[in-house]
Amino acid sequence: MQVQGGTYIAIPSILKVEAGALAHLGNYLKEAGFHHVVILFGNGLIDMFGTDVMASLRNVDIEVLEYLEMDTAEVTAISELAFSMPSKTQAVIGIGGGKVIDAAKYCGFLLKIPFISVPTSSSSDGFSSASASLVVDGRRKSLPAKMAYGIIVDTQVIRSAPERFLYSGIGDMVSKITALYDWQFEEDHGVAVVNDFAMMVAKKAVNSFVRTPYETIHDALFLKELLDSLAMSGIANEIAGSSAPTSGSEHLISHALDKMLEHPQLHGIQVGIATYLMAVVQDHRYERVDAVFEKTGFWDYVKTLHLDVQDYLRAIDMAPAIKPFRYTYLHEQAYREKAKDVLQNDARLREIF
Repeated sequence: MQVQGGTYIAIPSILKVEAGALAHLGNYLKEAGFHHVVILFGNGLIDMFGTDVMASLRNVDIEVLEYLEMDTAEVTAISELAFSMPSKTQAVIGIGGGKVIDAAKYCGFLLKIPFISVPTSSSSDGFSSASASLVVDGRRKSLPAKMAYGIIVDTQVIRSAPERFLYSGIGDMVSKITALYDWQFEEDHGVAVVNDFAMMVAKKAVNSFVRTPYETIHDALFLKELLDSLAMSGIANEIAGSSAPTSGSEHLISHALDKMLEHPQLHGIQVGIATYLMAVVQDHRYERVDAVFEKTGFWDYVKTLHLDVQDYLRAIDMAPAIKPFRYTYLHEQAYREKAKDVLQNDARLREIF
């Protein structure tokens, strides 16, 4: 899509979020004009989904040039894989969780060919983002990539994934509430300029999700709303040209925990906890965040993790150094002190630490 001034915004040409989508993968790719593809599966997923995926592609005469399971986030290994792919490869398909999605995304970016995102869990909005979280020189970094040409999500597959991945997706989705407030905070302090269209898309995404009626988190409507909203979040980042619409102080806490802890929790779990914390600090919609986490069972799950409050206290202090070019609430000492006070004295947080 081209907008005034010659700026281009990439949006997925294929977007399917529905039950049984995986069995129709071949049809979607055939309609888009693909004939020769490479598939990267997550660890153990060839046994689970390989037969159906291969049959779907074979039935419409799409040739799978290579397929393999990918269980590394090392940028060197992924780069070597990309440049070893057959020259007639038209698209790279990533089927699985965040690690393999990021690997396939980066391969497509290096080869300048389309990447097709087929997530098997809803743990974060990474399946729709234009960046890849990879390991460079032993440290995880966010590297530039491109928006997926296609996003294909089978809600039946998402439903069958362990519930912790659903809770992670819920935490990551709700975090847009505090991230957007941080972005506005940055503009108010002259550090950033808010893109109103990106702000609108991200706000609509999170509001649509938190207002979805449901009985359980396994309801078809709930799952579709969660995945649709996570996909919209990736598009908001593309419009903004950064992750600011969807990643603020709550993400800085999670990134700090990733650096500190030998075994961090799932990204969206850490982000969700930090979202409630920062919503209280911001005095902005924390009751809504709490209500979503209570009704979905997010809080009940978090209580089983035996988290250490000291880890989060240290993460708050480390947060500004994670992205020193940002200016979130946690970049001000007074708000860091307030966050530490809330962390130790808020009734809800005292239940989980």
